This record gives sequence, C-alpha cells and structure tokens, in this order.
Amino acid sequence: MHRPEAHHTEAPAEAPPASRALAHFEELRPRLFGVAYGLLGSVAEAEDVVQDAWIRLQRTDIDAIEDLTGWLVTATSRLALDVLRAARTRREAYVGPWLPEPVETAPDPADSVSLADSMSWAMLVVLETLSPAERAAFVLHDVFGLTFDEVGATLGRSPAACRKLASRAREHVEQRKPRFDVDPEAHRAVVDAFSQATRSGDLDGLLELLDPDAVLTSDGGGLVRAARNPVRGADKVARFLVGINHKYTDRSHRPIVINGSPALITVGGGVVDGVIALGIENGRIVTVDYLRNPQKFAGLRTTRAEQ
Repeated sequence: MHRPEAHHTEAPAEAPPASRALAHFEELRPRLFGVAYGLLGSVAEAEDVVQDAWIRLQRTDIDAIEDLTGWLVTATSRLALDVLRAARTRREAYVGPWLPEPVETAPDPADSVSLADSMSWAMLVVLETLSPAERAAFVLHDVFGLTFDEVGATLGRSPAACRKLASRAREHVEQRKPRFDVDPEAHRAVVDAFSQATRSGDLDGLLELLDPDAVLTSDGGGLVRAARNPVRGADKVARFLVGINHKYTDRSHRPIVINGSPALITVGGGVVDGVIALGIENGRIVTVDYLRNPQKFAGLRTTRAEQ
C-alpha cells in the first residue's frame, strides 16, 4: 500500500503558488485520505480520490482560493461522495456480503495513520448501512469536525438539513454499533485464544469464546471461496471455522492491528489470503468478519508473510 503520510514539505513564502499549494497538499494528505476512506471504506478508491483532488486543484486559479485547506477537504469530500453514490449501485451486484477494506496500523496508536484511531473497523461496518448523504454528514461533522455550513457546501444542502442527516446517522450508528471491549490487552487475549482454538480445530474451545448469537460474515467477492450468506449462531460459526481448518491444513495465523484493533491475518503458502476481525463484547466474540477478497488487501503493509 502507498501509505498516506505527510512529508512536512514547506515552501518558502516567495515560492510560486503551485509550489506552496503542493506543500500544503502534502501536509494535508493524511487528513484528505482519512475523509475519503471514511466515506468509501476502500483504500484504493480513497487514494484515487485524493489524487483527483490534487489534479482538480492544479486546474484551478490557486491565487483565488482564500482557504486552501477548506477547498481541498470540500473537493475531496465531493469527489468521494460521487464515487460512493456510484459504488452503491455496483455493491448491489456484489457476490456475497461486502466488507470494508482494512488498514493495517501500528501497535502504537501514536504511529498510526490519523484516520484509523477514529475510524474503527466496527464503525466502518456500521457506516455501510447508511445512505450516502447520512454517511457524509456523519463522517465530515462527527469524525472530522467540519461545521454544518461546510458540510452543507459539500452536499449542496442547507446546514439545517445536514444537521438532521447527521442526527439520524448518529442515532443509527449508536443503535447498531456493538459495545465492544476497548481494552486492547483483553481484546488481544481473546484474539489469541480464538486463533489457537481455530488452528487446533478445538470446537469446544471456540464455543466457549463465541457469544450464542455470534455472526460470521465472509467476503470473497466471487473471487475466492467464501460463505455467500452470514453464518449465524455459535455452533454453526464454530463448525464453519473448524471445517476451514480441516480443509486448509497449511494455513497459519499471524497477529496484526487493523484500524487500531487487534486482528489476525491468515497465511497460506507464504501469502496472506485473509483478514479476520473480531467484535468482542463482555469477553465473548459477537462478530467474526472474515475478509478473503484479495482485491481488498491494499491497506496491508504486505501481502506476503513468513511461515
């Protein structure tokens, strides 16, 4: 993945407008990527949107822009919203469940990409259930702190209408977002126990870890084998996982941190072929999100791993 990192490039005051704009753009790049990723849930699409915002800026009279930061955030938001609206049509024809693309983040939050701390995996999954306008209003205002005047300029709606959109989205998110454990050590302990039980085919061990109403969602995108529908109930989820282990005996797990939370990658033949994100509540696993679509691994630092 081409990581969205700021280069802290500073152009002297007497530099041409284009040079100053480039320096400002590079400083702002992580935030622009975060906005686009929050709206789209796709690393590749977010990177394309940020690049398109830069191209659009180059075609604009830079001297006439009073607030370059505001201009770039608005342009990026509008471009991402256009992609989101088009993507929803494509996702209706997607084979099986659709999961967002994870971003691998450093174990130390201080080293993480700015978006990941506020844009957790659980949040991204819930955002997929919102309309494009609701998602944009929520992400831009609640996550990235834009005023409703700024959100209105992006959506082409009044500030009051955007406030209502954000309120509806906030209520929806609060109702659907699981109350996952926030202690990273407790989360990691459950992830490690899940990995051990899955790799050893320990059905009883998995049943102890899984909430009775646990749901497994597998995203293969029609490119690799995956469950076409969510698997519901602890017993069915456990048997599904044990069955996979019996079928793919050469597959191993490796701990990883995605979107600020402990997770696992699955490795087969030295190549990463899956990402497993667990939703944990009161010490029990309530959701197992198993991403297998290889086109969604762009947010990982590597798609190869040591055996």
